[in-house]
Amino acid sequence: MWLSEFEIVLRDRVIACGALRIENGRIAEIRDEPVEQADISGGGRLLLPGFIDMHGDMVEREVEPRIGVHVPMRIGIAELDKKLASCGVTTAYAALSFIGASVTSGVLRSEDHTTTIIDNMTAMKADLLVDHRIHARFEVTFTPAVPMLQKLMDAGRLHLISLMDHTPGQGQYRDVELYIARIAKERGMSVAAASEVVGKRMAGREGQGDVLNALQDLSARARARGIVLASHDDDTLEKVELVHGLGAMISEFPVTLEAAREARRLGMHTAMGAPNALRGESYSGNLSAREAYEAGLLDMLASDYHPASILPAILGLAELRDGGLVAAAALTSANPAAALGLTDRGAIEPGLLADLVVADRQPVPRVRATFRAGRMIYGDGTLAPARNAQHSQVERATAGLELL
Repeated sequence: MWLSEFEIVLRDRVIACGALRIENGRIAEIRDEPVEQADISGGGRLLLPGFIDMHGDMVEREVEPRIGVHVPMRIGIAELDKKLASCGVTTAYAALSFIGASVTSGVLRSEDHTTTIIDNMTAMKADLLVDHRIHARFEVTFTPAVPMLQKLMDAGRLHLISLMDHTPGQGQYRDVELYIARIAKERGMSVAAASEVVGKRMAGREGQGDVLNALQDLSARARARGIVLASHDDDTLEKVELVHGLGAMISEFPVTLEAAREARRLGMHTAMGAPNALRGESYSGNLSAREAYEAGLLDMLASDYHPASILPAILGLAELRDGGLVAAAALTSANPAAALGLTDRGAIEPGLLADLVVADRQPVPRVRATFRAGRMIYGDGTLAPARNAQHSQVERATAGLELL
């Protein structure tokens, strides 16, 4: 199948108007000019590598759209699958938490609830549009989750593990007053009640004792099974050095420019949220993804909580520094593929999977079609067959009538 008249974004350059041939689910050939016998005409639209989303929190909200309101698990997963495909995501790492039931999350991120989601996603994998993988978010202060994580690793169900600590007063929530105000607003509490909740969480962290042994055991098991290890919300040089020593190769959502710079110095990949890049600021008041990108310290963009932000974030960042669209597109394709060990995807080049995104820049950035392994898994009806393909269909139909 030929796709022609597209602006094709390669690893090292952009073809202004070229063509691409798909065969057996992979990219077979790329040309710098249109071809006559095309099956699909792009009309000058962008053709990008499929988005590899290494951190998306959305599945938890799809199966529990309001606190305490649950929809059938498989309905929620299927709906998220469609949403991701419509946003250009072809490989998705579902970020699922193991933190136990709490005042702020209810059972949404409990061990049992998370395990049920993993069981259902695994059972549905063959029927889903997107290639779904599991990203375990391990709250380091909740050591009871370690045995379950070990069991899932041994069963081959985990593909990425993040070490995180959401205790207020450090990491993402360094500004305790801002965090208290956020909890009060989200939960409809008074500031005094929210302050009490936050105080208990901070006290609980102090009572956890040394969790380093648990982290060392977990990271050793992950490395032995080839599971990538990441760290979450790195805010100090000391923390970056600690997690790097444990084997973390990705620094997710670094809180400060200094932490991002240290992670890069140590050879770690950095990842930040597409909503942050699109808006130009972190909702927690931390490092701006745009600032990190302009400083040359951003390697990957993740959907975080809003997959529709990915495309406009790429296009926005492309305007900020040298490298343009090639460098910005790599944030959601070649770079995460390299960081996560995905050797069969991540770029538009012969031999790789035909994971592709067709998009418009104007009047607003929009994904028009998504291909995974050469199959269209999303299309909004605007991507038309090429004129030659239409003529061929008419000729074949006419020939059939003559035979009758």
